[in-house]
Amino acid sequence: MTEQPSDRRRFRRIAFDAKTEIRQNGREWPVQLVDLSLKGLLVQRPEDWKGNKALPFDVDIRLDPKAHIKMQVRLTHEDHRQLGFVCQHIELDSISHLRRLIELNLGDEDELHRELAALLEV
Repeated sequence: MTEQPSDRRRFRRIAFDAKTEIRQNGREWPVQLVDLSLKGLLVQRPEDWKGNKALPFDVDIRLDPKAHIKMQVRLTHEDHRQLGFVCQHIELDSISHLRRLIELNLGDEDELHRELAALLEV
């Protein structure tokens, strides 16, 4: 995914494909992950989408059979058949997996530290 010069995001989005599910009130939607960052994720909207924007969602991104990134998110936008979520809560194990994934994809440790510092400011 290429960034536009006008993109004002503080967190670099990483294009990544992993088995991802979104859950809310006993409902589950398998979704196609488009990208993720330290602050949230973007997915393709499933055909049977009936999520309630007013309530939080749980996301499970399976990196491998033993490693998952689990977070509680809030839906921030829905357009172009995509759903954008911002992370509201993430466990320590999950943030460690996400940090490592971002680090490997950025290839720049200084940039990762800038993003982590910006995350703490939010």
